[in-house]
Amino acid sequence: MKFTPTRLPEVVLIEPRVFEDPRGFFMETWEARKFAAAGIQAQFVQDNHSTSTRWVLRGLHYQLRHTQGKLVRVTHGEVFDVAVDMRRSSPTFGQWVSQHLTAANRHMLWIPPGFAHGFLVLSERVEFLYKCTDFYDPASERTLLWNEPEIGIHWPLPAGVEPIISDKDRVGLPLSKVECLP
Repeated sequence: MKFTPTRLPEVVLIEPRVFEDPRGFFMETWEARKFAAAGIQAQFVQDNHSTSTRWVLRGLHYQLRHTQGKLVRVTHGEVFDVAVDMRRSSPTFGQWVSQHLTAANRHMLWIPPGFAHGFLVLSERVEFLYKCTDFYDPASERTLLWNEPEIGIHWPLPAGVEPIISDKDRVGLPLSKVECLP
């Protein structure tokens, strides 16, 4: 596995080693010793799997308590995946980083606790899988406004296309009003 820190160094792009032949392929998606050697000390307690259609935008979500580190990947289709630093004490507070995750490139992204996460579906359909380091706590979940101008995420939406957003995400708060982590 190749581990590459992104512009926000705690968010790490992971490129698994893929063994492919006419029968198909094999790859490791999680190996605790390799991740630990790369500085990612994670113990996962929950796996999630979602499907979405083109132009669905999910996020930007995070939790104040029971903060979740997430190892995310796509098994069908393509997404524009985003992480935003929500830790007020961090020198990168309010900054974002993105990666294209696809079934074809098989890349994964490590999003540590304290970061909001979201993605935009670019393919007709996507299957999105993620491992979490803590359990979902609806009472402490917060939603940062997906198009917060202060953050300035450049979502790759074609001109005239509006993303498909849940009611929860539609009422996300701007950075100046949302509760953040210390």
